[in-house]
Amino acid sequence: MTYAEIREFHGHNCPGLAVGYRMARAALEALGAERAGDEELVAIVENDACGVDALQCLTGCTFGKGNLIFRNYGKQVYTLYSRRSRAGVRVSFHGRGIPPGLREDREAYVTWLLSAPAEKMLMTRRVRIAEPEPARIRKSVECAFCGERVMESRARQRGERLACIPCFEENREQTRGGRAPRT
Repeated sequence: MTYAEIREFHGHNCPGLAVGYRMARAALEALGAERAGDEELVAIVENDACGVDALQCLTGCTFGKGNLIFRNYGKQVYTLYSRRSRAGVRVSFHGRGIPPGLREDREAYVTWLLSAPAEKMLMTRRVRIAEPEPARIRKSVECAFCGERVMESRARQRGERLACIPCFEENREQTRGGRAPRT
């Protein structure tokens, strides 16, 4: 997939997307891997910023397939794991080689990010991680409060009734003097 196609998918051109593109390409190259058709690759991302869209497009790792894991650490770090080779690689953006003042010119900065040598902005290293579990299809149940379907493993017990997390939390607030629960 080209950067132009990823930019179109994402909706705009930005430094975050360019960084994610470079990070995902570096991870694939380091593993000698290609885009996953199913769950051959697993990506662990440590932020929920623009670059994750590039990672999804290039690696084929998505929430829908269960091979994209989000850890909310606020770091520009991706770990890519190959189930075939059982190898992992961690790519982080350090940006130490960015020329002074370049960040102020958004278009020039994106151009530089897409063309600069990887070592000027990225650190890539092999890692060993426990193999992530394959995606599971889980049973859904109905929330007794809102009536919406919720994955059984995410439902919470409220007395004799099952609640989705938002209704469980709303009902917890209600016991502290908030509004009455939905029925």
